[in-house]
Amino acid sequence: MSGAQGGGAVANGAPGDDVAATPAPDEQPILSGNASEPGLHILAAIVENKFGVLARIAGLFSRRGFNIFSLAVAPTDDPAFSRVTIVVDVSDTDVDQIAKQLDKLVNVIRISELQPAESVERELMLARVGAVDIDAVVEVISEYGGEVLDRNEAEAIVSVSAHPLRLDRCERQLRPFGLHVLQRTGRIALRALDAAEPGIGTTG
Repeated sequence: MSGAQGGGAVANGAPGDDVAATPAPDEQPILSGNASEPGLHILAAIVENKFGVLARIAGLFSRRGFNIFSLAVAPTDDPAFSRVTIVVDVSDTDVDQIAKQLDKLVNVIRISELQPAESVERELMLARVGAVDIDAVVEVISEYGGEVLDRNEAEAIVSVSAHPLRLDRCERQLRPFGLHVLQRTGRIALRALDAAEPGIGTTG
């Protein structure tokens, strides 16, 4: 898929938005759909790794006026295919219809919705923060399993991988130190091990 290889392409619509939610432990699956974030749905698609596939998927959402909250894509274990994880805001639309429209695209092999409480999600955040009180910064990110990747007297680059709602909370806690640069990948997700995998072109 042109423009989507070499480690994957990601986009995130609104990483800094405050989300009122009680974070859950990282080792437990967290609700991945509209139960925890009203209007947001996660669609997972396996697509042929060919030129223009990503553009056609994005174009389908654009033509129908759907807002893509975040999108992540990278090759699977088979380099002929890529896995696309799309978080879309469709509070007023039947998500089944969106899945069916995506499934009609010639290069889409399988499309399914990851239902709440049946998937495990993660997102990576890199941030450049003020390091005047580096001990306090480390204390914050340690709560989320984060680490300091680089630092000097004035700033530190930190990395945190967690559920997106926990990253929202971590981001808010880092802002008082001076959040100079922020990059979030957009969420990726897999169906939980005890959840049944739906067939091609279905949601579940």
